[in-house]
Amino acid sequence: MMTDKVRIDTLGATSLKGNNETYLARQAEFESNVRSYPRKLPLAIAKAEGVWITDVENNQYLDCLAGAGTLALGHNHPDMLQSIQNVITSGLPLHTLDLTTPLKDLFSEYLLSLLPAQGKEYCLQFTGPSGADAVEAALKLAKKYTGRSGVISFSGGYHGMTHGALSVTGNLSPKEAVDGLMPEVQFMPYPHLYRCPLGIGGEAGVKALTYYFDNLINDVESGVRKPAAVILEAVQGEGGVNPAPAEWLQRIRKVTQEHGILLIIDEVQAGFARTGKFFAFEHAGIEPDIIVMSKAVGGGLPLAVLGIKKQFDAWEPGHHTGTFRGNQLAMATGLTTLKHLKENNIADKVAAQGEWLKAKLAELQKRYPVIGHVRGLGLMIGIEIVKPNEAQDHMGCYPADAELSALLQKKCFQAGLILERGGRNGCVLRLLPSLLITNDELNIFLDKFEQALLAAGIKPV
Repeated sequence: MMTDKVRIDTLGATSLKGNNETYLARQAEFESNVRSYPRKLPLAIAKAEGVWITDVENNQYLDCLAGAGTLALGHNHPDMLQSIQNVITSGLPLHTLDLTTPLKDLFSEYLLSLLPAQGKEYCLQFTGPSGADAVEAALKLAKKYTGRSGVISFSGGYHGMTHGALSVTGNLSPKEAVDGLMPEVQFMPYPHLYRCPLGIGGEAGVKALTYYFDNLINDVESGVRKPAAVILEAVQGEGGVNPAPAEWLQRIRKVTQEHGILLIIDEVQAGFARTGKFFAFEHAGIEPDIIVMSKAVGGGLPLAVLGIKKQFDAWEPGHHTGTFRGNQLAMATGLTTLKHLKENNIADKVAAQGEWLKAKLAELQKRYPVIGHVRGLGLMIGIEIVKPNEAQDHMGCYPADAELSALLQKKCFQAGLILERGGRNGCVLRLLPSLLITNDELNIFLDKFEQALLAAGIKPV
């Protein structure tokens, strides 16, 4: 089926028409092998609204990826579009480096008000417009403030693909053949609700991991020099939707404070009501020294910001810069997003929907034992796919099934459902829909997901 013409009015009017296959073939010709999403989600998007995407062949998809969690209000929310139009017609500059504007002033004030204690102890740093650059800035600042060079990160963590950010990321695949990564990065095990890295599981496993971290920092024979910073996600996203137990996170906060180690919490994916609170670290009742923010903070447009406890703001002017750190359009859409989330109590809605959805998935799990584990907070949910016909390990966990997970993603796509995978070997199907998704749309998700299970040849028990 051919689409109507798509007009691109930039340097003269160009007309293109074709099906998904045509556009994907052209993309393969134009772009590097590094492209990833089109290989798993082979479509060319013609339009999008809310949680729905329509491709050039007029097929509709329920989007539970939402720009990897970027589109908190979904695609093309009318308030978002209006905020862009308001900036364009206002006469405000679209590019300002880090020069201020009335819009930036409003955005900064509102964002600070959402940080712990209404942001009274924090200041903001606008970095280059990616979460990875914000991570780079946070690492540099911690080293500059403390005078130390080491960093502790955690297995399963994801912090970006630039040099320093990749160095503190757990995934080994993108590190292959990349020499000279940032030195003195010490990885430690992160608690896992299903697959305890110590092979203990349950509360005992969490206590052991808590003691392990405490002991490493306090042990004068640990072999690990006192680090400048500890960096972690309060809910690991790419690592398979893995929430940190509150008591573990609280102990890390206490130990880092006692030893003058800066705690950097990466809220790039989990931040801004995604987990049922404005920030995922709030579930543990802690305050980070540095908060890394991107994705939803820009309302769908590129923006990245650090929230820094003022006492640690050791920068000299110009010691971390970026040409595009003054994105006015992103501040407008970001302000619109933050206000909508706050004024409409979206975090409470998301928390309730998350518990409801996990319960529904648990019911599905009873009929389809390939669903080994359902976990997450709010509308950040992971479904781990396993081999239930093989032997369980000593903790009662079945082997992960990465091959079936990939097939299920494909069958979901064919059923009109867009999901991403994550976790070890991609065995976890991940939900990151718009935070404005309705209960009716969540029921559609459940229907489509069961269709995919059946299409993959999985028979209910």
